[in-house]
Amino acid sequence: MEAETEANYLKQVDFFQGLNDEDITILMSVAKRRTFRAGEVIFHRDDPGQALYVIKEGKVKICLISPDGQEISLVVFGKGECFGELALLDGLPRSADAIALEKVECYTLQRTDFHNTIIKVPQIAIQILEVLSKRLRMTDQKVEDLIFLDVYGRVAKKLLELAESHGIQGPEGVRIDMRLTQQELASMVGASRESVNKVLGYFMDRQYLSTDRHRITLHRIADLKRRIY
Repeated sequence: MEAETEANYLKQVDFFQGLNDEDITILMSVAKRRTFRAGEVIFHRDDPGQALYVIKEGKVKICLISPDGQEISLVVFGKGECFGELALLDGLPRSADAIALEKVECYTLQRTDFHNTIIKVPQIAIQILEVLSKRLRMTDQKVEDLIFLDVYGRVAKKLLELAESHGIQGPEGVRIDMRLTQQELASMVGASRESVNKVLGYFMDRQYLSTDRHRITLHRIADLKRRIY
């Protein structure tokens, strides 16, 4: 029963959607399960890239940390998403840090197993290209946002994105289901913590959102959308 549950889960992962039962069985035969504590570093920038990670439960932050400790958060991945694939494809060291935001359960595929699986199941290569293309477009959009949007617009857009990917609908609005400090949000939008604090205060005064123990609930989605541009 557990094997069947895991197989059904892997079929929902972006990289592996559309694969048949035989292909999924090949993947499961080489995948290993790993668990990481909240706050644990999964890998550091410049580490050798030896594994692809598929998240079963929890959330992982991909970020860059400067020599003086300043952090830029690139993306947050959650259940059903993969990370760490670039180093497996090009053989170069990790390009960023990966940190567990909460307890994370995941599957890992070692580089050699990953390559062998692609050879046996070429469809995976096409799936990977589609996911990488989507992520490249997201990177282009982030650069565009930094150029054309003010801090208010960048914060509003990021909160809406997080609500879409990690939101839970409730009676009072959409709650972003992840612990999010002002500093973490600031690192996501390329702004200072003080600027983000000012923006959040502005949005709370107008009842666009509310905060509780580093959890943000969006109440007036349409108003936030209008504030982006």
